[in-house]
Amino acid sequence: MYSLQKKIIEEGQVLSDTVLKVDSFLNHQIDPEFVMAMGRELADRYAGDGVTKILTVEASGIAVALTTGLALKVPVVFAKKKKAATQDPQAYSTNIFSFTRQEAVDIYVNKKFINSHDRVLVVDDFLAQGEALRGMVEIVEQAGATLVGVGIVIEKVFQGGGQALREKGIRIESLAPIASLAGGRVTFV
Repeated sequence: MYSLQKKIIEEGQVLSDTVLKVDSFLNHQIDPEFVMAMGRELADRYAGDGVTKILTVEASGIAVALTTGLALKVPVVFAKKKKAATQDPQAYSTNIFSFTRQEAVDIYVNKKFINSHDRVLVVDDFLAQGEALRGMVEIVEQAGATLVGVGIVIEKVFQGGGQALREKGIRIESLAPIASLAGGRVTFV
């Protein structure tokens, strides 16, 4: 997606050889029209796959998951990172490690929102080492649902998470695969 690559170059900030900050349009301030375009692009890539639900994890994946859900006309479910007092005790759960926050967190999805009849598309903003995706794939498996694939806005290919998941046979569509952030420069695949 050329327009995304252009936006990353113009507005993104390379903070280190592994960290890209895109908070001006994706994961702090949201550019609604641009996020809608990304959602439509992901939806187009999975249009013929019979997706019945989209799964993401709070919070940064919600915007692009929502726009993908709008384009596909399917519900969006997001895994919660904290167990709420109002949460149904019947929940799928797993533990993931957040490299951005440097902490392990449990994520939860109510069992009534994903079941064995669902065909799930996992959507997230970033794919680096693959921990969040691994956790969401595990929740899809716990539900006995079918994983259709994964839609990612920005994949940091050099961190290996995507390769590990692809080796397990998981289809991953990335809108902006990045080969390197070395030297403060974004190099796309």
